[in-house]
Amino acid sequence: MFKQIAPSAADPIMSLMEAYLQDPNPKKVNLGIGLYYDRQGNIPLMQAVEAAEQRLLALRRPHGYPPIEGSPQFARQVQALLFGEQQAAEIATVQTVGGSGALKLAADFLRHFLARGEIWVSDPTWANHWAIFEGAGLRVNTYPYFDEAAGGLRFAAMLDALDSLPPGSVVLLHPCCHNPTGTDLTAEQWRATLAVLQRRSLLPLFDIAYQGFGDGLEEDCFALREALKTDLPFLVCNSFSKNVALYGQRLGALSVRCADAENAANVKGALKTLIRRSYSCPPTHGSQIVETLLGDAELGELWRDELAEMRSRIKQMREQLAAGLAQGGSSLDHRRIRDQRGMFSYTGLNEAQLQTLRQRYAIYLVSPGRMCLPGLNPGNIDYVTAAILDVTRTA
Repeated sequence: MFKQIAPSAADPIMSLMEAYLQDPNPKKVNLGIGLYYDRQGNIPLMQAVEAAEQRLLALRRPHGYPPIEGSPQFARQVQALLFGEQQAAEIATVQTVGGSGALKLAADFLRHFLARGEIWVSDPTWANHWAIFEGAGLRVNTYPYFDEAAGGLRFAAMLDALDSLPPGSVVLLHPCCHNPTGTDLTAEQWRATLAVLQRRSLLPLFDIAYQGFGDGLEEDCFALREALKTDLPFLVCNSFSKNVALYGQRLGALSVRCADAENAANVKGALKTLIRRSYSCPPTHGSQIVETLLGDAELGELWRDELAEMRSRIKQMREQLAAGLAQGGSSLDHRRIRDQRGMFSYTGLNEAQLQTLRQRYAIYLVSPGRMCLPGLNPGNIDYVTAAILDVTRTA
Protein backbone atom coordinates (compact mmCIF):
# COMPACT_ATOMS: atom_id res chain seq x y z
CA MET A 1 0.00 0.00 0.00
CA PHE A 2 2.72 2.50 0.91
CA LYS A 3 5.61 1.31 -1.30
CA GLN A 4 5.30 4.35 -3.56
CA ILE A 5 6.25 6.67 -0.67
CA ALA A 6 9.82 7.85 -1.33
CA PRO A 7 12.26 8.87 1.44
CA SER A 8 11.67 12.40 2.68
CA ALA A 9 14.33 15.08 2.77
CA ALA A 10 15.45 15.87 6.32
CA ASP A 11 14.58 19.28 7.75
CA PRO A 12 17.90 21.16 7.67
CA ILE A 13 17.51 22.81 11.08
CA MET A 14 16.10 19.82 12.95
CA SER A 15 18.68 17.46 11.41
CA LEU A 16 21.42 19.84 12.52
CA MET A 17 20.00 19.67 16.05
CA GLU A 18 20.06 15.86 15.90
CA ALA A 19 23.69 15.91 14.78
CA TYR A 20 24.55 18.25 17.65
CA LEU A 21 22.86 16.00 20.22
CA GLN A 22 24.77 12.98 18.93
CA ASP A 23 28.14 14.76 18.93
CA PRO A 24 30.32 13.39 21.78
CA ASN A 25 32.60 16.46 21.90
CA PRO A 26 32.32 17.95 25.43
CA LYS A 27 33.00 21.43 24.04
CA LYS A 28 30.20 21.32 21.46
CA VAL A 29 28.18 24.53 21.00
CA ASN A 30 24.69 24.79 19.52
CA LEU A 31 24.29 28.04 17.59
CA GLY A 32 21.72 26.60 15.21
CA ILE A 33 18.09 26.13 16.27
CA GLY A 34 16.16 29.23 17.33
CA LEU A 35 15.97 28.77 21.08
CA TYR A 36 16.84 31.23 23.83
CA TYR A 37 19.38 29.91 26.33
CA ASP A 38 20.42 31.58 29.59
CA ARG A 39 23.98 32.24 30.81
CA GLN A 40 24.27 28.59 31.88
CA GLY A 41 23.19 27.31 28.48
CA ASN A 42 19.71 26.21 29.60
CA ILE A 43 16.26 27.00 28.24
CA PRO A 44 14.83 29.16 31.04
CA LEU A 45 11.63 28.66 32.97
CA MET A 46 10.70 32.30 33.41
CA GLN A 47 9.76 33.27 36.96
CA ALA A 48 6.55 34.90 35.73
CA VAL A 49 5.58 31.70 33.91
CA GLU A 50 6.31 29.53 36.95
CA ALA A 51 4.23 31.82 39.17
CA ALA A 52 1.36 31.80 36.68
CA GLU A 53 1.44 28.00 36.50
CA GLN A 54 1.31 27.74 40.28
CA ARG A 55 -1.79 29.94 40.34
CA LEU A 56 -3.43 27.83 37.65
CA LEU A 57 -2.63 24.64 39.54
CA ALA A 58 -4.22 26.04 42.70
CA LEU A 59 -7.47 26.72 40.81
CA ARG A 60 -7.88 22.99 40.05
CA ARG A 61 -9.64 23.70 36.76
CA PRO A 62 -11.03 20.86 34.66
CA HIS A 63 -9.59 20.43 31.18
CA GLY A 64 -12.59 21.16 29.00
CA TYR A 65 -12.74 22.21 25.37
CA PRO A 66 -12.09 25.89 24.63
CA PRO A 67 -14.00 27.76 21.89
CA ILE A 68 -12.87 27.02 18.34
CA GLU A 69 -11.10 30.39 18.17
CA GLY A 70 -9.56 30.08 21.64
CA SER A 71 -10.06 32.29 24.67
CA PRO A 72 -11.61 35.75 24.07
CA GLN A 73 -9.45 37.17 26.88
CA PHE A 74 -6.32 35.82 25.21
CA ALA A 75 -7.38 37.43 21.91
CA ARG A 76 -7.82 40.81 23.63
CA GLN A 77 -4.39 40.50 25.24
CA VAL A 78 -2.79 39.61 21.91
CA GLN A 79 -4.33 42.68 20.31
CA ALA A 80 -3.11 44.89 23.17
CA LEU A 81 0.45 43.59 22.79
CA LEU A 82 0.51 44.00 19.03
CA PHE A 83 -1.60 47.08 18.42
CA GLY A 84 -1.78 48.97 21.73
CA GLU A 85 -4.31 49.14 24.52
CA GLN A 86 -7.06 50.69 22.41
CA GLN A 87 -9.10 47.73 21.15
CA ALA A 88 -9.85 47.68 17.44
CA ALA A 89 -13.24 46.22 16.55
CA GLU A 90 -12.13 45.76 12.95
CA ILE A 91 -9.45 43.19 13.92
CA ALA A 92 -10.32 39.48 14.10
CA THR A 93 -7.95 37.45 16.31
CA VAL A 94 -7.89 33.69 16.85
CA GLN A 95 -5.55 31.48 18.88
CA THR A 96 -3.36 29.11 16.86
CA VAL A 97 -1.04 26.16 17.40
CA GLY A 98 2.16 28.21 17.60
CA GLY A 99 3.40 30.80 15.16
CA SER A 100 3.79 28.12 12.50
CA GLY A 101 0.14 27.20 12.96
CA ALA A 102 -0.78 30.86 12.51
CA LEU A 103 1.11 30.91 9.21
CA LYS A 104 -0.60 27.72 8.03
CA LEU A 105 -4.01 29.08 8.98
CA ALA A 106 -3.23 32.36 7.19
CA ALA A 107 -2.12 30.44 4.09
CA ASP A 108 -5.33 28.37 4.07
CA PHE A 109 -7.40 31.53 4.51
CA LEU A 110 -5.61 33.21 1.60
CA ARG A 111 -6.03 30.16 -0.61
CA HIS A 112 -9.59 29.12 0.17
CA PHE A 113 -11.37 32.36 1.07
CA LEU A 114 -9.42 34.99 -0.91
CA ALA A 115 -8.51 32.77 -3.88
CA ARG A 116 -4.88 33.83 -3.75
CA GLY A 117 -2.45 31.54 -5.53
CA GLU A 118 0.88 33.26 -4.82
CA ILE A 119 2.85 34.94 -2.06
CA TRP A 120 6.05 37.01 -2.10
CA VAL A 121 8.65 36.51 0.65
CA SER A 122 11.98 38.19 1.37
CA ASP A 123 15.19 36.76 -0.09
CA PRO A 124 16.19 35.14 2.20
CA THR A 125 13.48 34.20 4.67
CA TRP A 126 12.89 31.47 7.27
CA ALA A 127 13.10 28.17 5.38
CA ASN A 128 9.81 26.87 6.80
CA HIS A 129 7.93 29.78 5.23
CA TRP A 130 8.47 28.04 1.90
CA ALA A 131 7.31 24.67 3.20
CA ILE A 132 4.18 26.05 4.87
CA PHE A 133 3.02 28.18 1.95
CA GLU A 134 3.81 25.63 -0.74
CA GLY A 135 2.10 22.96 1.36
CA ALA A 136 -1.01 25.13 1.40
CA GLY A 137 -0.97 25.36 -2.41
CA LEU A 138 0.58 28.80 -2.78
CA ARG A 139 3.34 29.55 -5.26
CA VAL A 140 6.21 31.22 -3.40
CA ASN A 141 8.09 34.10 -5.05
CA THR A 142 10.81 36.33 -3.60
CA TYR A 143 11.58 40.03 -3.45
CA PRO A 144 15.12 41.41 -2.88
CA TYR A 145 16.03 41.94 0.76
CA PHE A 146 19.59 41.18 1.92
CA ASP A 147 22.89 41.89 0.17
CA GLU A 148 25.27 39.14 1.32
CA ALA A 149 28.35 40.86 -0.08
CA ALA A 150 27.63 44.22 1.54
CA GLY A 151 26.01 42.73 4.63
CA GLY A 152 23.04 45.10 4.50
CA LEU A 153 19.53 45.72 3.25
CA ARG A 154 18.73 45.97 -0.47
CA PHE A 155 16.04 48.51 0.27
CA ALA A 156 15.80 50.31 -3.08
CA ALA A 157 15.58 46.98 -4.93
CA MET A 158 12.98 45.77 -2.43
CA LEU A 159 10.76 48.83 -2.98
CA ASP A 160 11.12 48.55 -6.74
CA ALA A 161 10.06 44.91 -6.64
CA LEU A 162 7.05 45.59 -4.42
CA ASP A 163 6.07 48.53 -6.63
CA SER A 164 5.87 46.19 -9.62
CA LEU A 165 3.57 43.56 -8.09
CA PRO A 166 -0.03 43.16 -9.30
CA PRO A 167 -2.70 44.70 -7.05
CA GLY A 168 -3.90 42.29 -4.39
CA SER A 169 -0.59 40.42 -4.19
CA VAL A 170 0.27 38.97 -0.78
CA VAL A 171 3.63 40.07 0.70
CA LEU A 172 5.23 38.47 3.76
CA LEU A 173 7.06 40.97 5.99
CA HIS A 174 9.03 40.63 9.24
CA PRO A 175 8.16 43.55 11.59
CA CYS A 176 11.28 42.97 13.71
CA CYS A 177 14.24 40.62 14.21
CA HIS A 178 14.25 39.37 10.62
CA ASN A 179 14.81 35.62 10.40
CA PRO A 180 17.45 34.68 9.28
CA THR A 181 19.39 37.91 8.67
CA GLY A 182 18.71 39.98 11.81
CA THR A 183 18.56 43.00 9.48
CA ASP A 184 15.47 45.18 9.94
CA LEU A 185 13.95 48.20 8.27
CA THR A 186 14.25 51.60 9.95
CA ALA A 187 11.16 53.63 10.87
CA GLU A 188 11.47 55.72 7.71
CA GLN A 189 11.94 52.62 5.57
CA TRP A 190 8.80 51.09 7.08
CA ARG A 191 6.82 54.23 6.26
CA ALA A 192 8.08 54.14 2.68
CA THR A 193 7.25 50.43 2.40
CA LEU A 194 3.74 50.90 3.73
CA ALA A 195 3.20 53.74 1.26
CA VAL A 196 4.09 51.39 -1.61
CA LEU A 197 1.86 48.64 -0.21
CA GLN A 198 -1.03 51.05 0.02
CA ARG A 199 -0.49 52.62 -3.40
CA ARG A 200 -0.28 49.20 -5.08
CA SER A 201 -3.18 47.74 -3.03
CA LEU A 202 -1.01 44.89 -1.78
CA LEU A 203 -1.93 42.61 1.13
CA PRO A 204 0.74 42.43 3.86
CA LEU A 205 1.18 39.31 5.98
CA PHE A 206 3.31 40.23 8.98
CA ASP A 207 5.17 37.44 10.80
CA ILE A 208 6.30 38.65 14.22
CA ALA A 209 7.78 35.67 16.06
CA TYR A 210 10.33 37.59 18.16
CA GLN A 211 8.44 40.52 19.68
CA GLY A 212 10.52 41.95 22.52
CA PHE A 213 13.88 40.65 21.30
CA GLY A 214 14.70 43.66 19.11
CA ASP A 215 14.28 46.99 20.88
CA GLY A 216 11.31 46.25 23.16
CA LEU A 217 7.73 45.02 23.18
CA GLU A 218 6.31 48.34 21.98
CA GLU A 219 9.18 49.34 19.70
CA ASP A 220 9.16 46.02 17.83
CA CYS A 221 5.55 46.64 16.76
CA PHE A 222 6.30 49.92 14.97
CA ALA A 223 5.36 48.54 11.55
CA LEU A 224 2.05 47.16 12.84
CA ARG A 225 1.11 50.41 14.59
CA GLU A 226 1.99 52.37 11.45
CA ALA A 227 -0.08 50.00 9.31
CA LEU A 228 -3.07 50.70 11.58
CA LYS A 229 -2.83 54.36 10.62
CA THR A 230 -3.55 53.42 7.00
CA ASP A 231 -6.64 51.82 5.50
CA LEU A 232 -4.66 48.70 4.51
CA PRO A 233 -6.13 45.31 5.28
CA PHE A 234 -3.41 43.01 6.66
CA LEU A 235 -2.72 39.78 8.54
CA VAL A 236 -0.42 39.27 11.55
CA CYS A 237 1.01 35.97 12.80
CA ASN A 238 2.58 36.12 16.26
CA SER A 239 4.12 33.61 18.63
CA PHE A 240 4.76 33.25 22.37
CA SER A 241 7.37 30.51 21.94
CA LYS A 242 10.32 32.87 22.32
CA ASN A 243 9.25 35.84 24.41
CA VAL A 244 7.53 33.71 27.08
CA ALA A 245 9.79 30.67 26.49
CA LEU A 246 6.72 28.46 25.91
CA TYR A 247 8.23 26.51 23.02
CA GLY A 248 6.50 23.21 23.74
CA GLN A 249 3.08 24.74 24.45
CA ARG A 250 2.70 25.81 20.79
CA LEU A 251 1.01 29.13 21.47
CA GLY A 252 0.40 31.72 18.78
CA ALA A 253 -2.31 33.81 17.17
CA LEU A 254 -3.52 35.07 13.81
CA SER A 255 -4.99 38.57 13.58
CA VAL A 256 -6.69 40.02 10.50
CA ARG A 257 -7.30 43.75 10.11
CA CYS A 258 -10.56 44.25 8.20
CA ALA A 259 -12.63 47.15 6.89
CA ASP A 260 -15.04 47.25 9.84
CA ALA A 261 -16.45 45.23 12.74
CA GLU A 262 -18.99 43.39 10.58
CA ASN A 263 -16.28 42.32 8.13
CA ALA A 264 -14.09 41.22 11.06
CA ALA A 265 -16.89 39.00 12.39
CA ASN A 266 -17.22 37.36 8.98
CA VAL A 267 -13.46 36.83 8.74
CA LYS A 268 -13.37 35.29 12.21
CA GLY A 269 -16.15 32.94 11.10
CA ALA A 270 -14.06 31.89 8.10
CA LEU A 271 -11.02 31.27 10.32
CA LYS A 272 -13.14 29.21 12.71
CA THR A 273 -14.33 27.11 9.78
CA LEU A 274 -10.73 26.38 8.80
CA ILE A 275 -9.76 25.57 12.40
CA ARG A 276 -12.71 23.23 12.84
CA ARG A 277 -11.74 21.39 9.66
CA SER A 278 -8.17 20.98 10.91
CA TYR A 279 -7.56 20.64 14.66
CA SER A 280 -11.01 21.64 15.95
CA CYS A 281 -9.79 23.91 18.79
CA PRO A 282 -6.49 25.02 20.33
CA PRO A 283 -4.81 23.69 23.51
CA THR A 284 -5.45 25.65 26.69
CA HIS A 285 -2.47 25.45 29.04
CA GLY A 286 -0.22 27.91 27.25
CA SER A 287 -2.96 30.46 26.68
CA GLN A 288 -4.00 30.25 30.33
CA ILE A 289 -0.41 30.95 31.37
CA VAL A 290 -0.27 34.05 29.18
CA GLU A 291 -3.74 35.17 30.29
CA THR A 292 -2.65 34.85 33.92
CA LEU A 293 0.63 36.72 33.64
CA LEU A 294 -0.78 39.47 31.41
CA GLY A 295 -3.92 39.75 33.54
CA ASP A 296 -1.94 40.53 36.69
CA ALA A 297 0.03 43.79 36.88
CA GLU A 298 2.78 42.37 39.08
CA LEU A 299 3.30 39.22 37.00
CA GLY A 300 3.15 41.23 33.80
CA GLU A 301 5.84 43.58 35.03
CA LEU A 302 8.00 40.64 36.13
CA TRP A 303 7.66 39.10 32.65
CA ARG A 304 8.63 42.37 30.95
CA ASP A 305 11.68 42.70 33.19
CA GLU A 306 12.77 39.14 32.45
CA LEU A 307 12.29 39.68 28.73
CA ALA A 308 14.37 42.86 28.92
CA GLU A 309 17.17 40.87 30.58
CA MET A 310 17.02 38.26 27.81
CA ARG A 311 17.19 40.99 25.17
CA SER A 312 20.11 42.64 26.94
CA ARG A 313 22.04 39.37 27.19
CA ILE A 314 21.72 38.76 23.45
CA LYS A 315 23.04 42.25 22.71
CA GLN A 316 25.96 41.72 25.09
CA MET A 317 26.89 38.50 23.30
CA ARG A 318 26.70 40.30 19.95
CA GLU A 319 29.00 43.06 21.11
CA GLN A 320 31.47 40.71 22.80
CA LEU A 321 31.73 38.39 19.79
CA ALA A 322 32.10 41.30 17.35
CA ALA A 323 34.78 42.90 19.51
CA GLY A 324 36.70 39.62 19.77
CA LEU A 325 36.63 39.10 16.01
CA ALA A 326 37.76 42.68 15.39
CA GLN A 327 40.64 42.40 17.86
CA GLY A 328 41.70 39.05 16.41
CA GLY A 329 41.88 40.38 12.86
CA SER A 330 39.15 38.22 11.38
CA SER A 331 38.32 38.70 7.71
CA LEU A 332 34.65 38.41 8.68
CA ASP A 333 32.57 41.60 8.72
CA HIS A 334 32.10 41.75 12.48
CA ARG A 335 29.97 44.90 12.24
CA ARG A 336 27.00 42.99 10.87
CA ILE A 337 27.06 40.70 13.92
CA ARG A 338 27.19 43.74 16.19
CA ASP A 339 24.46 45.73 14.45
CA GLN A 340 21.88 43.08 13.53
CA ARG A 341 18.94 42.57 15.88
CA GLY A 342 17.14 39.74 17.60
CA MET A 343 18.17 36.15 18.10
CA PHE A 344 19.93 35.65 14.76
CA SER A 345 22.88 36.95 12.80
CA TYR A 346 23.73 36.35 9.16
CA THR A 347 27.44 36.04 9.84
CA GLY A 348 28.86 35.79 6.31
CA LEU A 349 30.55 32.47 7.09
CA ASN A 350 30.63 30.28 3.99
CA GLU A 351 29.78 26.59 3.73
CA ALA A 352 33.41 25.42 3.93
CA GLN A 353 33.93 27.46 7.09
CA LEU A 354 30.72 26.09 8.62
CA GLN A 355 31.85 22.55 7.91
CA THR A 356 35.22 23.21 9.55
CA LEU A 357 33.53 24.68 12.60
CA ARG A 358 31.40 21.54 12.95
CA GLN A 359 34.14 19.00 12.26
CA ARG A 360 37.06 20.63 14.08
CA TYR A 361 35.29 22.45 16.91
CA ALA A 362 31.78 20.91 17.17
CA ILE A 363 30.23 24.35 16.70
CA TYR A 364 26.90 24.16 14.85
CA LEU A 365 25.39 26.97 12.74
CA VAL A 366 22.61 26.79 10.17
CA SER A 367 23.58 27.18 6.51
CA PRO A 368 24.27 29.66 5.06
CA GLY A 369 25.91 31.07 8.17
CA ARG A 370 22.93 31.88 10.41
CA MET A 371 24.00 32.07 14.06
CA CYS A 372 21.61 31.88 17.02
CA LEU A 373 23.23 34.36 19.42
CA PRO A 374 21.61 33.08 22.66
CA GLY A 375 23.70 29.92 22.25
CA LEU A 376 26.68 32.02 23.30
CA ASN A 377 27.43 32.43 27.01
CA PRO A 378 30.39 33.36 29.26
CA GLY A 379 31.50 29.73 29.26
CA ASN A 380 31.86 29.31 25.50
CA ILE A 381 32.20 32.70 23.82
CA ASP A 382 36.00 32.75 23.93
CA TYR A 383 36.08 29.23 22.45
CA VAL A 384 33.66 30.21 19.67
CA THR A 385 35.54 33.45 18.95
CA ALA A 386 38.86 31.60 18.67
CA ALA A 387 37.29 28.98 16.38
CA ILE A 388 35.79 31.60 14.05
CA LEU A 389 39.09 33.47 13.97
CA ASP A 390 40.79 30.23 12.98
CA VAL A 391 38.45 29.37 10.10
CA THR A 392 38.28 32.95 8.80
CA ARG A 393 42.05 33.33 8.84
CA THR A 394 42.69 30.06 6.97
CA ALA A 395 39.74 30.05 4.56
